[in-house]
Amino acid sequence: MPLNIIVGAQWGDEGKGRIVDYLAAGADYVARYNGGDNAGHTVTVGSKIFKLHLVPSGIVHPHVIAVLGNGMVINPRTLLDEMSSLRGAGVSIAPQRLHISPAAHLITPAHRALDKALEAARSKEKQIGTTGRGIGPAYTDKATRRGLRLADLLAPDFRERLLAHLHESNRTLSGLGAPELDSEEEADAFINQSSRLALYIFDVAAELHLALKQGHTVLAEGAQGTLLDIDHGTYPFVTSSSTLAPAALTGLGLGITAAREGRVMGVTKAFQTRVGSGPFPTEIKGKAAERLRGTGQNPWDEYGTTTGRPRRVGWLDGVLLRYAVRVNGLTELIITKLDILSGLESIKLCTGYSVNNAIVSDPPGGADGIAACEPIYEELPGWAEDITAVRKWKSLPKNAKAYLERISALAETPIKLVSLGPEREQILEI
Repeated sequence: MPLNIIVGAQWGDEGKGRIVDYLAAGADYVARYNGGDNAGHTVTVGSKIFKLHLVPSGIVHPHVIAVLGNGMVINPRTLLDEMSSLRGAGVSIAPQRLHISPAAHLITPAHRALDKALEAARSKEKQIGTTGRGIGPAYTDKATRRGLRLADLLAPDFRERLLAHLHESNRTLSGLGAPELDSEEEADAFINQSSRLALYIFDVAAELHLALKQGHTVLAEGAQGTLLDIDHGTYPFVTSSSTLAPAALTGLGLGITAAREGRVMGVTKAFQTRVGSGPFPTEIKGKAAERLRGTGQNPWDEYGTTTGRPRRVGWLDGVLLRYAVRVNGLTELIITKLDILSGLESIKLCTGYSVNNAIVSDPPGGADGIAACEPIYEELPGWAEDITAVRKWKSLPKNAKAYLERISALAETPIKLVSLGPEREQILEI
């Protein structure tokens, strides 16, 4: 069986978690391949709301084996807290169901302290809006071959390795004018927590290879979104890992043939959102923005799952959506939050950019070249009907259908699923 991959087609926060939960019903394995606990996925099952940061969303299904791949950076404290929360909600968390790659890197208290100190040291206009979770420093250590991995937890001299890392980090913190950490105290606490993960370490690359060979279904779950990719996003306002579909292969240790016949699904909201700094051509403010964002009273309003920060909002950017289709090789689109647009008299859709009085249909110079672009909008009629109970295409209002059809034509990619609310069953298959 091929590997199926699901990615965010915007700046993250597209609602991938609930889509992964929906698709996981037909999967045997659900595997995260990038990022850390700076990602947040919300899944609503009846009266229960699961907010997940590291564990793949598919874990809520009792038959699924959840995998954390080598491309991830993992904070043991966050992971253990999440595992405990899931157990408390009645979800089985055992070494038979949760497998972590030995090659995944550890996030330490030093990484978190460095993340905050480095952001504070930047001038206000150069701050990138980091979550302060230690993601960037952990990936920096990985790239410079100084990182600590899950496999190191099994080494008899792990404490010495950890202390060396903490001492070196303290020198950097001191140079930044930030408080140093108590290395001995932090080492003891970190080892006490992280050692509990030893039972969950598996050779997941070999496991997934064998699973695919035996005909099992593997769903690769991406974190963040296309426009936050370290290479192809709106650099430097990006995350520290590759968020694109091809990264699923390197982030899980699979060969290129694993994805040859698989589905590559891109999730996009029916409008656009962004958390943190960086360019956003279709951003809107004022009452229109408040209408799309919500008040924050509901868990699915536009406030960050990880940070709690209000998201910046705007109209759907068709130029960047086409770009996401291209760089990921998307075979299909999944639209979320279409129900939020109900009640609007008209809806704007960006179909091109104006750059130095020239009209372009691709982001100039890639996603990081959009800062000076002015969006060109097409205005479509809205619909008044409540669509949260719709389950068939023919039951959608005419204007809602027209909006989806225009998005599909603009992206040159078929839309297969449409989310019409936060609940599991509020999904329309096309």
